[in-house]
Amino acid sequence: MDLENQKRVLDASEKYGAENLVVILGAAEAEAAGLAAETVMAGDPTFAGPLAGVELGLLTYHILEEEVKEQIDADVFDEQVGMMEMVLDVEDIANEMKEFRDDYCKYL
Repeated sequence: MDLENQKRVLDASEKYGAENLVVILGAAEAEAAGLAAETVMAGDPTFAGPLAGVELGLLTYHILEEEVKEQIDADVFDEQVGMMEMVLDVEDIANEMKEFRDDYCKYL
């Protein structure tokens, strides 16, 4: 997650309260999604950005996870995300995200 997005997440958590935010990621690989999830939950693991050492514990999902998909109109999901769902390893991504939620999420 780039430094600008880290700052946006930090600002939103301060403005609205971390308990009121849900982060939706769209990374194409499980490892990249996991790194972004770790960043907004446990803090920037590279210690380079605004979230270095900041444990927000934000509830975080990937757009392809069933919990998110079922909240979106099926036609809109298919139009906007359907191709991703067909070519990415959804199970691997979902497993990675669940692991980070189980370990770091404060607002399940």
